[in-house]
Amino acid sequence: MAAGTAAGRNSAPRIDLNSDVGESFGNWRIGDDTAILGTVSSANIACGFHAGDPLTIQATARTAAENDVAIGAHIGYRDLAGFGRRHLECSYAELAADVRYQLGALQAMAGAAGARIRYVKPHGALYHSMIGHEVHSRAVIDTIASFGPELPVLLLPGSIALGHAAEAGLRGVAEAFADRNYNPDGTLVSRREPDAVLHETGQVVENMLRLAQDRQIIARDGTRVPVEAESICVHGDTAGAVEMAHAVRTALEEAGVEIRSFVA
Repeated sequence: MAAGTAAGRNSAPRIDLNSDVGESFGNWRIGDDTAILGTVSSANIACGFHAGDPLTIQATARTAAENDVAIGAHIGYRDLAGFGRRHLECSYAELAADVRYQLGALQAMAGAAGARIRYVKPHGALYHSMIGHEVHSRAVIDTIASFGPELPVLLLPGSIALGHAAEAGLRGVAEAFADRNYNPDGTLVSRREPDAVLHETGQVVENMLRLAQDRQIIARDGTRVPVEAESICVHGDTAGAVEMAHAVRTALEEAGVEIRSFVA
């Protein structure tokens, strides 16, 4: 269901609010997972390849379960040094094995917390590769389909991976980004650009209200970009992420939009 549309004839509009969590590693602390898991409805938990370590992943899965937050596998390239934000030109077989490894790791940790993986979301460079990279898109989608055909996949609107997901019998879920700037064509502004990330909470809230109510986002040049999305992402490593997520949720609920995971 697209943002701003009714769940039923007498139902209020609803949308999911997700965040990237479990990205701390060793002595490095990234984000305030405990706080943000009290606000969002879905949690994209790092699986150890772009971020996260076993203890962090296990603790994050437990906290998500305790907050009744849906657990998603945040899979990425094997790029811990680059935080998964560098494209790796690996083969279909290599990427498929890496994806399966990550899914298995999180499934084990979620199981220890009495929960399970409910969906999958590619991270960083892998997420962007799946917009147009045929081989990597199919490697990820085929692996998810064989691991858990019931698992939806969060993707950017316009990704070829949405078509691949449909072909594989998977549910593709389009998402929007609260704290990222958009190009007029609906793609995200590259993180190499100084205005890639939005830090002004008021601007973010206004944009997300527009998304939920009118299915539009204001691009970096001021144009209105049509965006169909079932989920909104607030990055856990963005400065002020907790306050931003809380402000977005509060504004949406005050506007009559129900916050609920797309797998609920």
